[in-house]
Amino acid sequence: MKKKVMIAGITFLLLFVLGFQIYRYLRVKFAKIEVTLVDDLTLEFYDKKKISDFILDINGKIIEDVYIDSTVLGNKDITFQFINDDGIKVKYTFTIEVVDEVEPFIWLGNRYRVAKGSNIDLTNKILCGDNYDANPVCIIKGTYDMNVVGEYPLTFEAMDHSGNIEQVNFILEVYENTSTNVPSKTEYQSFSDIVSEYKNENTKIGIDVSTWQGDIDFNALKNAGVEFIIIRVGGTRGTNGEYFLDSKFEQNIKNANQYGIPVGIYFYSYADSIESAKKDAKWVIQQIKNYQVDLPIAFDWEEWAYFNDYHLSFFGLTSMAEAFLQTIEDAGYKGMLYSSKLYLENIWFPTKYDIWLAHYTHHTDYQDYRFWQLCDNGIVDGIQGAVDIDIMKR
Repeated sequence: MKKKVMIAGITFLLLFVLGFQIYRYLRVKFAKIEVTLVDDLTLEFYDKKKISDFILDINGKIIEDVYIDSTVLGNKDITFQFINDDGIKVKYTFTIEVVDEVEPFIWLGNRYRVAKGSNIDLTNKILCGDNYDANPVCIIKGTYDMNVVGEYPLTFEAMDHSGNIEQVNFILEVYENTSTNVPSKTEYQSFSDIVSEYKNENTKIGIDVSTWQGDIDFNALKNAGVEFIIIRVGGTRGTNGEYFLDSKFEQNIKNANQYGIPVGIYFYSYADSIESAKKDAKWVIQQIKNYQVDLPIAFDWEEWAYFNDYHLSFFGLTSMAEAFLQTIEDAGYKGMLYSSKLYLENIWFPTKYDIWLAHYTHHTDYQDYRFWQLCDNGIVDGIQGAVDIDIMKR
């Protein structure tokens, strides 16, 4: 008798659970869903928009209103959950299209000069890049002869794979190369003058150095008031070349540590991919692991004269830099991106990492930096010859 009662109880429980599941299923299946989308369901490449930005009206509240990934072009299904006005959790899916409507970028003014007899490919020499397309089509319209002195009106045209076109009209000036190189006299900026002008409660003044500064007297640097130093660790011998340690790196970092001058690091990279950038970072980490490094480690990529040969989009270039910097930060250090003002404003994508700005001027209008390299002709006690002088925001 007890066995029959137990079986009946279990059967009732199973039927109850099944019935509840069916009830829940039917409740969700026939739940009221009223979603009105905006008319324009396109998202510009790398633009920051949330799910709610595409919804005009909805009978409920979105559970998780996240930013949509806009780094790949094409149609993209967006599925989200929301609690409707009856308190039921439901799903809804709609489709957007990620598009690229930004023209390629051509680094060119209204005049370009070459010496008579030059044997260069202008379409490759002049920087031609795109935010998304790693290989925009770049052509020059017009005729010219680099063996004949003169001025040639030309048009540089670039088109990406989304059909966006940019054109720059310019004059190609072919000139007779008869001038002789006369060395110009270098005008120096003293470290003490820069301290007087820029030092305050929110800044520190320092320098960055490499093998080019030779043997440095760190005691003299300390007495001169140098508050930090950014040291080149090394680089590679070209793209995918062998690594080399800056010949003065160990000497410089040991002395900086000994004299208590806070140290940052920079690495001159020829990386051409995310993988090679990560490899660079891992090499740097191995070189600095036995030293005190309190300031950021900079990714320094400056192959602008050969940019077209790298077949990188501007987004790809930035992603490569961020791969280096993330690897650095995963190892417990702080990362930063080094570049000049013009490249930061025209080529690099915005990044979450610190910026080391190169802008040789007395007053920069580029504000979003952590470090500012304001000159390359500084002089300071302890170094024979010129040195870069930098300002650090506290």
